[in-house]
Formats: sequence, structure tokens, C-alpha cells
Amino acid sequence: MPDHIHHDQPRGVTPTSLSDLERLALLADTTAQLIRNNDVDNALHRVVALMVPRLADWAVVDLVTESDEVARHLVVHADGGRLERREDLQGPMPPVSDASPMPLSRALRGVASNLAGPETYQGSPDTGIAVEQHRLFKATGIKTAAIAPIRGPREVLGAVTLGRSGPHYQAFTADDLALLEDIAGRIGLALENARHYRRQAQIAETMQRYLLPQLPPPPGVAMTARYLAAPDASHVGGDWYDAFPLRCGDTALVVGDVVGHDLEAAAGMAQLRNMLRALAWSQNQPPHRIVEELDQAMSHISDVRMATMVLARLSTEPHGSWHLRWTNAGHPPPLLVDRDGLTRYLDDANGMLLGTATQHPRPDARIPLPPGSTLVFYTDGLIETRTHPLDVGMETLRRHAAALAHRPLDAFADQLVQRVRPADNDDDVALLAIRIPHADPHDRPTS
Repeated sequence: MPDHIHHDQPRGVTPTSLSDLERLALLADTTAQLIRNNDVDNALHRVVALMVPRLADWAVVDLVTESDEVARHLVVHADGGRLERREDLQGPMPPVSDASPMPLSRALRGVASNLAGPETYQGSPDTGIAVEQHRLFKATGIKTAAIAPIRGPREVLGAVTLGRSGPHYQAFTADDLALLEDIAGRIGLALENARHYRRQAQIAETMQRYLLPQLPPPPGVAMTARYLAAPDASHVGGDWYDAFPLRCGDTALVVGDVVGHDLEAAAGMAQLRNMLRALAWSQNQPPHRIVEELDQAMSHISDVRMATMVLARLSTEPHGSWHLRWTNAGHPPPLLVDRDGLTRYLDDANGMLLGTATQHPRPDARIPLPPGSTLVFYTDGLIETRTHPLDVGMETLRRHAAALAHRPLDAFADQLVQRVRPADNDDDVALLAIRIPHADPHDRPTS
């Protein structure tokens, strides 16, 4: 956040009490800023810019973290026609006293709002917070202050302080304090909702990461995977990859995406993955038949409504050649890159996504895999962007995969995700890459 926050207040405004109409307008503007901004830190700055210098020369926001530590999160001063952030006055604060009668301590416990002045903190300090308050009043020249707790529906999240220091200041009144309480209550609701939302997203991401499997080591084949959570935690969802041995000796390869972006999608992904594993292990059927069975069972024994998926079987012949047989249920096609950089999207065997109740038979396809080639399975978060069509993302993936074909597989995967993932990506990404061994048994595959 920049040191200077520009706003539309005219230069030289003297903080004063507001009329009833002005108070209602300020509350409406505060609510609008908190609703419009998903970034709560940015919303706090915008709310502060509404209060300063309209109500005060100074605004201070102290927050209580989820581990019950206190931080002076924001100190802002009206300096002419702009707001100046005083980072030298921000930082960690001492713990909240359970018994201190001082105004900020009471506010941080959620006990009460108070009016205060420099004389309030002139005596011998009873806590470390009182020391910090004395420092604040001395450094800012605040002559009158209003302090209110920031309360959420279930917990106290901090306190907000407004201060006036100008030569023609007016002392805060009980009406000013009531207005600040109302603003602080709106801030508290937004902060607690944001914390709850963040916790849910963290649970979804953690759950998803724990559910992603350890990859098996098929003899002679190098395999690696990557999972990147969405930049916006709210978009963590149902992307997954999987690989596991089958009873016949083949290896099943899977990449999929459950529709949705929340804890429910992550849980649905786990259900679908486990169902698919059970069907593929118990039935020695081609991929399209396994996916048909999964599609029929999905609506009856899972909570998943729709999903996309590629299911493939990797097999080797006695003479050492490798083959892939796969079916695609509405998912972006796998990419095959040979050792010389020639590329091909495996866009055969395309069928409808899961959950559409289609009765049409699903296709599958089979191809030989060139020695030294690399298979790339991925989810749409790797190639989708809000500003370019899907085919642009696929072309970007193809070109970079070709350029990286000579890299060891782990470096290939790292660089591919780094180069291809769109800057404005708002989805998570799952990627599974397989390197087929070279024909010469002494020419080992890179891994």
C-alpha cells in the first residue's frame, strides 16, 4: 500500500461534527466500500479515507490477530490534500490487559467506546499498550480522540481511533462516538466475514493437497506432478491428478476438474477420485467403459453434479514399446511432445463431460508413444484467461512445451507452469507429466 493515499477531500478541510444527513451518507459510503472490496486491507484504507479529514486529522486501526496478538495495522494523517500513512507508528503492540481501565485496552476487549485526550495517558502507564498510546499522542499531537471497538458477530477484532490535532479543533462529542461505533461495527462485520471465508478456503486447499496422491514409479517411466492453488483463495476447488497401477500391470493416468470453487468441490473431487480408483481396479475394462460406469454411478452415490476428466491407460509391450489408450470427458486434451519438440494434442476420443446424463457411448483412442516423448495432462487453469480465447492458451502451452522438451522432467514441469500460467489466472492448476524412456536401454530417461 503506498505511503500516500489520494482522496477527493478539498485541501484545508477542518474536521468537525456532521449533520444527520452527512452521517447517513458517510455510513452508506462506508458500507459500499466494504461490500465492493474483496481485499479487506484495501477496504480499510478506503473507509479511513472517508473519515479523514471529514471527521478527524488522524485515524488509527489496531487489529487483533487470530492468534490474539495486537498490531497497529494502520496510522493515517491528513496532510493538506492527501492522506499520509505513518508506517513509523505502525507495527506490533503489547498484549491486551484483562483488567486495564484505559480507553484503548477497554476497546480492544470489546468492553466500551471512550473519548480520550493526551492527559488520559499522562500518568504512570499500567500496561504496554498505555505506553504505546502515550507515544502516539506525543508523536501526532492529537488533542482529542474517539476510540471504538471493532466487533464482529462472534469476536472482537480490534479498535479504531480518530484524532483531531489542528489548531482549531473541536472536541469529539458523544454523537461523534456513536457514529464511530456504527462505522466500527460495519468494519467488524466485514473483517470477520473475510476471516471466516479465508479459513474455509484454507481448509479447502489443505484438504485438496492432502488428497492429491503420491505418484507410483512405473518401471522405466519418469513421472511428476504439480498443483498450484488459485491466487484468489475463494477459487480453490476440484482440480486433481492421479496415477495408480492396475491389476493387469498397466498404469492408470487421470486428470480432472469438479465443477465449483469451494470446500464442496474439493470434497466432491475426493469422492470422484475414490470411485474412479475402485472401478478401474475392479474392472479390467477400457477407459471409456470405466468412465461410462462412473458417470452412471456419480449422481447416485456422490454429491458431484458435473465434472470433466481424462482417463488413460499407459501400457508397455514385451519388446519395450509404450502405448496410451484414453477417453476424454469434456476436458482439455492431453499434449504429446516428442524428444525433438514435435507436438500433438490428443483430441481424439472426446466425449461429453460427466453429469449430463448422456446415453451416448463414450469413445476412446489408442496411440503408440515415441521413445523419449513427454505426455502432459493439465487442468484448464493452466491455459484459461479472462482476456484471451482458449485456443491462445493452448497454443502458448504447445510452444513452451516444445521448447522445454529437452529439459529433465522436473525442470520441464516447473518451467512449463511458470511460463504458461496466465497472469490473470483465477483458478487452481493441476498438471501431470510423464516421460517415456528412450529406445536404447543404455540411454536412460531424464527424470
